[in-house]
Amino acid sequence: MPTISMFYGILIRMYYDDHNPPHIHAVYNNDTACFTLDGELLDGSIPKKQRKLVEAWIEIHRDELDANWKLAQEGEPFFKIEPLK
Repeated sequence: MPTISMFYGILIRMYYDDHNPPHIHAVYNNDTACFTLDGELLDGSIPKKQRKLVEAWIEIHRDELDANWKLAQEGEPFFKIEPLK
């Protein structure tokens, strides 16, 4: 699973040809959570502080995430997205 961004110890990943709705996987230590591209938690859990960081990052990069999702569904390489600073 390609990592599209990394910040504050959180890995943001996206799978090729993954199921709907469009989403990302956030990994922090041994915790994993799936978020829609609107920032809604779909599954799993990560600590509250890291969850807030992921939600903020999604809000900032929503257009880039949408573009990456479309590329991934077509089997095309997608691009890295700037980390949260």
